[in-house]
Amino acid sequence: MRLLDTDVLIDIQRRYQSALDWFSTLAELPGIPGFVAMELYQDAPDIRRVREVDQLIAPLAIFWPSARDCHRALTDFRTLHLSHGIGLLDALIGATAIGHHATLVTFNLRHFRPFTDLTTEQPYSK
Repeated sequence: MRLLDTDVLIDIQRRYQSALDWFSTLAELPGIPGFVAMELYQDAPDIRRVREVDQLIAPLAIFWPSARDCHRALTDFRTLHLSHGIGLLDALIGATAIGHHATLVTFNLRHFRPFTDLTTEQPYSK
């Protein structure tokens, strides 16, 4: 199973051709961490953009972390925030992917490389 990070969804939303081509080849729809959906809504400046986000994520399953995943996110954040600059949402997104045994599809490898047990994938060339 694949979970998409915010950067990949933004490329799809902006109709970046490589992202659209890659997405159209998927045999199975990926999901998204709930926090990714929240990031997309946070960046929407008006109701028109909110509706665009609604349409973008409507076909995708949303995955949330379990209590155990949240504990892992806290532990990872505590350990990696100062040493690697890991952000709060990245800790939660990474823990969600790990907890669901999913591959996180992202270009933000620098943000997620420090997480043990996390599999990442860069989906297309930029």
